[in-house]
Amino acid sequence: MSKTDWLKPLQHILNCPVHVVTKSIAEWNDLITESELSWLDDQASAAPLVGQRVEKDGVTWFVASIDLISIKLIEIDKPSMTSSEKQLISWTLQLAHSELSDKAAATLSESERTALKLSEWLDKQLESDEPAYSLPDHLTVGSRLYNEMIPFLLVTEQTNTKQATYSELEKLLRSFLSEDIILIPLKSQEWLIWGSVSLLKDEDSDSFAEQEEETLEDSLASIGLGLHEMLASEWIGECHLAVAHPTSPAKGMVETTILLRETINLGRKFHVGANIHLPWMLQLERLLNAIPEAQRSKYLEQSLKRADMFVESEMLSTLDTFFSLDCNVSETAKKLYIHRNTLLYRLDKLKQETGLDVRQFRDAVLVKIILLLYKVTKRN
Repeated sequence: MSKTDWLKPLQHILNCPVHVVTKSIAEWNDLITESELSWLDDQASAAPLVGQRVEKDGVTWFVASIDLISIKLIEIDKPSMTSSEKQLISWTLQLAHSELSDKAAATLSESERTALKLSEWLDKQLESDEPAYSLPDHLTVGSRLYNEMIPFLLVTEQTNTKQATYSELEKLLRSFLSEDIILIPLKSQEWLIWGSVSLLKDEDSDSFAEQEEETLEDSLASIGLGLHEMLASEWIGECHLAVAHPTSPAKGMVETTILLRETINLGRKFHVGANIHLPWMLQLERLLNAIPEAQRSKYLEQSLKRADMFVESEMLSTLDTFFSLDCNVSETAKKLYIHRNTLLYRLDKLKQETGLDVRQFRDAVLVKIILLLYKVTKRN
């Protein structure tokens, strides 16, 4: 159904302005909160449905279509529109959607049909107070879901650009990760991806010793980096990616999705600018996030009273680099393109002003905590 199929005739019949508008899921939820629902009043917090309508100040919005990141609405500015007219428009949209869904279902690939079933089950478990952590038998019969696989969570950022279809993303992932992948669309611009554990075998490594030296976490981080670069350049642009340890999708899909979502939330909260988020690198952030905000703010306020050096851009950059390189003075100086003595001068100055020497373990931990709290607090 194109705009010319129904927009002008509908305007003529109702004798009022009719527009098509697109809103994000978050904007739709805000609209529901601000509006008086005239339909599905008992499901105000439920997922949007085609045909659902809300009203505010004489304007009525009808849900025309829904995708993973946005909702297309018919906006009608007519305070005098009758209840019968509203019900007829809702019914017509539902009927058209049902016919289109039947046609679309017939053209879906087997992998996409399976993915949608998994997505529906997973969404229900994530919203439940008592989720079932193991997949039901009818979703795993004869399935490779019992094998260990590498889980990734992809969250897209660009809501105003054209989004790839399931088949397009699946094709890209298979070209990078191998044919043995499972792609599950979730809500709020999310995609759950499962890749083969065979990716952990580095066939291009120069020697067996190099493979032995690389830890599992190093390998997963490297795969995540490559995957993010490919997706950012060839598909979606700005996006966030989290990766976790291999697990069986049949047994660990719910827990893994919860972990990956938390990982991306923590990474975006404490490390603005980072796009790849690793759960084993965010242990301290997870602990700090569990502390009530009032206590975090109080501790930060007391700490920052001792010196303004923590908030200086040069010192922040120096300390961030110093900690990212495991407090290695020589490597930090190289990364910052400064002389080693210049770095030592900055660290000594910090010690004189604050009494904290980041070359000592105890003080380094305290400064790291202060930096994390400062970054998250200044953005709230």
